[in-house]
Amino acid sequence: MTKLAGSRVLVAGAGVTGRSAAEALLAAGAEVVVTDSSPERLMALETLLEGVELVAGLTEPPAGTSLVVTSPGWQPSSPLLAAAASAGIEVIGEVELAWRMAAELADPPVWLAVTGTNGKTTTVGMLESILHAAGADAVACGNVGLPVVDALLAGRRVLAVELSSFQLHWAPSVRPQAGALLNLAEDHLDWHGGMEQYAQAKAQILTGDVAIGWLDDDLVVSLLEDSPARDRVGFTLEEPSEGQLGVRDGWLVDRAFADDEPLIEVAKIRPAGPPGIADALAATALARAYGVPSEAVREGLEAFEPAAHRAVLVAVDGADIQYINDSKATNPHAAVASLRAFDSVVWIAGGLLKGASVEEMVRSEAHRLRGAVLIGQDRQVIADALARHAPDVPVRVLDTGDDDPMTTAVRAAQELARPGDTVLLAPAAASMDMFTDYAHRGQAFEAAVRELIGR
Repeated sequence: MTKLAGSRVLVAGAGVTGRSAAEALLAAGAEVVVTDSSPERLMALETLLEGVELVAGLTEPPAGTSLVVTSPGWQPSSPLLAAAASAGIEVIGEVELAWRMAAELADPPVWLAVTGTNGKTTTVGMLESILHAAGADAVACGNVGLPVVDALLAGRRVLAVELSSFQLHWAPSVRPQAGALLNLAEDHLDWHGGMEQYAQAKAQILTGDVAIGWLDDDLVVSLLEDSPARDRVGFTLEEPSEGQLGVRDGWLVDRAFADDEPLIEVAKIRPAGPPGIADALAATALARAYGVPSEAVREGLEAFEPAAHRAVLVAVDGADIQYINDSKATNPHAAVASLRAFDSVVWIAGGLLKGASVEEMVRSEAHRLRGAVLIGQDRQVIADALARHAPDVPVRVLDTGDDDPMTTAVRAAQELARPGDTVLLAPAAASMDMFTDYAHRGQAFEAAVRELIGR
């Protein structure tokens, strides 16, 4: 590791992780320069970071730079990072910085890490809840919002770390005590350069002492089999074999860290449905790898409350139609998982697909669709797929020029639904064509539902 005290370190990016990295580097005695393409973001740091040099728009590291700490979204091909690599200057991320700083401690914290295309935040939240039930000094950090260096400097003893593929790419040394890979589907391929590179970034999570993977995903199984971990543990929605966690007779069962122990009834897990159960199994496996007892697993999962916009029940109307907000389902893989939680769905979908294919999603889930209401820029792409694979499903394609498109969408969905159906917002696409972000989209859905049914 580059000796930080007295060294000149460049922080690329003035967002949340950039600020935290700069603060950690200052505390370690480094000379810190922060750059960003936005002068406004840099100006916001002037009163927060004393002793830091702020320079807008750098395209190459300043003279004397010995290390670059980049924000996770910066691509390796960006001019500044490419120039650093050409000059032989190491480029790492904030997570890698936290790992290296932890290694210098006499008693470093335990890292329990989670990644996957979907379900990361729910899983890390469940894990944090289980750890708290066990009395551990634990915190969820990483991609969930709290930078890892902040959790480290706060002295937390157990880190429940959510890691994106970007963070893992910039964290080559990280070897969590236990790491779980939830699932893999095409995502961020433009950033990584292809599916193989994306998968290999995710596989970094499986290089610690205990590697945990979802056995119902062939890509995950392949990476788990190649893991160098001391112990490899699988979890499945089916009945588990020896060395696995799974589901039997309506219970989560541990056959990996116990002989054959029922842990919690599936009916008590939130969010309900296969995605929530899979996330609970992964969180349980991570907690059990740390030595958490079964009582804490049960208490933690029962206490867990899903984050907003993740398969949240908004309301049930007088016709027994339930309205579910899963605005966080921002890609087809997530939308498939959301759809599979229900038998008869009026599906509200659409937005920015960013080149993702919807063919397999529509083909595999067409049988559960009562109807579909499509919004957003790429609504016609989904409409065409429905015409090919589900020609009998009623489809409403809404004009984005509507003054209040979400209210129009919810009203159209209610008209298509029958008693006992689910109106499900699971867009399978990003939101920025019509909304600020997925949370804004989810809030619009919830407001429209409440306005429509008068609650």
